[in-house]
Amino acid sequence: MSNILVNTIKDTGNNTLLSSDGSGSVTASSSLASSVQSVGGIQNTPAFEAYLSADQSISHNTATKINWNAERFDIGSVYDTSTYRFTIPSGYAGKYHIYSQIMMSLVDSATLVLYLYKNGSQILVNEKKVGEDGNRDIIISTTVNCAVGDYFEMYCYQNTGVSKNIESEASNNAPSLFGAFKLIGA
Repeated sequence: MSNILVNTIKDTGNNTLLSSDGSGSVTASSSLASSVQSVGGIQNTPAFEAYLSADQSISHNTATKINWNAERFDIGSVYDTSTYRFTIPSGYAGKYHIYSQIMMSLVDSATLVLYLYKNGSQILVNEKKVGEDGNRDIIISTTVNCAVGDYFEMYCYQNTGVSKNIESEASNNAPSLFGAFKLIGA
């Protein structure tokens, strides 16, 4: 095992970038901190995660917009609980990781489909035949290049022959949800 012990890290102009007090506390120079802040800091923001506060009924054989009407968090005010849309805010174009999961009580051999829409057009689909294994969830997880003003929505389809509910957080330990966050440096 090798260790490199330093109290100060400097650039080629002999300017201090980072310094340590020897007890584990590291301080960034004001110029480094300013540079990090000017590129959006070191946080994966903006970010949000929305969920259903109550079960939502999905009709048989109809792609239905999911009404994520409650938020766990919304850093940057990017999710609208009245339109059920995630929108890229001004100054934050880039790559975003977008994810969603739904839970639904279905019968064997039913088809469950989850759609991700960007600006009103379908861009990703995950389809699943529900089998005897009892699995009744479906997930979408992807990275998307986004411009300012792009918006995203989730839709669901099922073909059981009757309406079925997407389960809310209140009715299930593994809640249905929709979220996204901006990737650092992307």
